[in-house]
Amino acid sequence: MVAFERFEDIIGWQKARELTKVDYGFTARSPASRSFGFRNQIRDAAVSSMSNIAEGFDRKTDREFQRFLYICRASA
Repeated sequence: MVAFERFEDIIGWQKARELTKVDYGFTARSPASRSFGFRNQIRDAAVSSMSNIAEGFDRKTDREFQRFLYICRASA
């Protein structure tokens, strides 16, 4: 397993969190804010990236972590 103690230490998770903040800000004030389905899909995908990194990290094996990183990439 990678030498991280917390998933919050993973740079990819930190970047996904930044992206989530940007997405929420953008979808709140852009024309996308009027399309609730689109707005929610964009937001859910951003949160999903963060969640998949955290969940994969918690699985405690490199193979499972890698699997969740692939899922994360698809969400991004």
